Amino acid sequence: MTRASDLFIAMKAGNDARRLSFGLSERRAALDCLADAVRRNESALVQALHSDLGRPEAETILTEYLPVLQEIAHTRRHLRRWMRPRRAWPSLATFGASARIEPQPRGTCLIIAPWNFPFQLALGPLVSALAAGNAAIVKSSEMAPATSALIARILSDTFPPDLVAVVEGDKTVAEELLALPFDHIFFTGSPAVGRIVMAAAAKTLASVTLELGGKSPVIVGPGADLKQAADWITFGKFLNAGQTCIAPDHLFVHASIRDAFLTTLRARIERAYGTGEASRHLARIVTPAHAQRLADLIADAVAKGATPLLPGAPQGQSLPPQLVADTTADMRLRQEEIFGPILPILTYTDLDPVLAQINAGDKPLALYIFDRDAARIDHITRATTSGGVGVNLTLLQFTHPNLPFGGVNTSGIGAAHGVHGFRAFSHDRAILRNRFLLIPLLFPPYGPRVMRLIGLLKRVLG
Repeated sequence: MTRASDLFIAMKAGNDARRLSFGLSERRAALDCLADAVRRNESALVQALHSDLGRPEAETILTEYLPVLQEIAHTRRHLRRWMRPRRAWPSLATFGASARIEPQPRGTCLIIAPWNFPFQLALGPLVSALAAGNAAIVKSSEMAPATSALIARILSDTFPPDLVAVVEGDKTVAEELLALPFDHIFFTGSPAVGRIVMAAAAKTLASVTLELGGKSPVIVGPGADLKQAADWITFGKFLNAGQTCIAPDHLFVHASIRDAFLTTLRARIERAYGTGEASRHLARIVTPAHAQRLADLIADAVAKGATPLLPGAPQGQSLPPQLVADTTADMRLRQEEIFGPILPILTYTDLDPVLAQINAGDKPLALYIFDRDAARIDHITRATTSGGVGVNLTLLQFTHPNLPFGGVNTSGIGAAHGVHGFRAFSHDRAILRNRFLLIPLLFPPYGPRVMRLIGLLKRVLG
């Protein structure tokens, strides 16, 4: 029997025994313990992310440390209300009964975290799982080994192993975990691996939350504030060296402002990261293989006629920001999710073909619009489908504790954060209690009296 199986069996038994005693105070206490552990390990987290991704300290605090503490604080503050049963109004048929919806823990859960934000995307879902009353095994990413080891130490020091456990290892370990009959699986990663997770979950009929990705487009309209757009696109695209599931993937800019906007954008990128060399403000690419893939994307585009607009070339795992114009549909940059600091620039004059191109592809996890024309913004949002929309900003929709974060179809299934994460890890149990139901008047035998009552119901409902 593998260690994963041993952990699962022990956790399942512990979770069954704990079911009635893990109430509001116990869940809040678990969240408090997690928050204290995170605070104590701020410096260790900064060091781990610098080791794994070359992440600047400020970026680690902004994207990993503070979001976890915010998720804990928000969840703790609202947990009593989320746990409270909700009244359901009766229908004509159920008049005389009381109805309520009671959130129940799903049970024993699996959280599979990615490498790009390995701390936040492991502990954020864990907050929701604990808030909903579940036990959880966290599978951390082997591609961020220092952060994975830190997560394992924090969680093993904080929780009993039948409540929270960490399993480290490669994809064979993940496959072992996916073969176990978890009650819910929360996965963050690529659409390709998401399909594997969903297929594995189908074998045990586990419910799933899949946070995936895709090619998130940006539309810079003719009414955009150029400085504002340049600021937010630079931040959103090059944070974590573009290794972000909701990073702008490609940019449509209106022909009337193209030259002025690109001048503004280039200046903003150079002010943030310098000109063509490795920057201490820019994270590095996670592995040499990932860096080589990005270099190949650029080479493929240039060979097919694309024009680089910024200086600099890959230097090992360091890749300076890249803007690429004159791209065509046959280039890999246009076909694959980029997941790196490369931004293709596409020029448009008519909005309808842009919307048709967006709608012809997989539904993106994010869509970004920069414009000051409210009617045009509304038209774009109504004419497209995406997991979320950012208007005159990027990325920030992920951090809003009261908004659901999730995709559509290939960009994801289900939602996370705040009450939406609590519900992802909860089963809404329907409870109907008979008080003075009149339905027995319709029980057999079906004589004239029953038929008269049915006729009355038909008139009322018809």
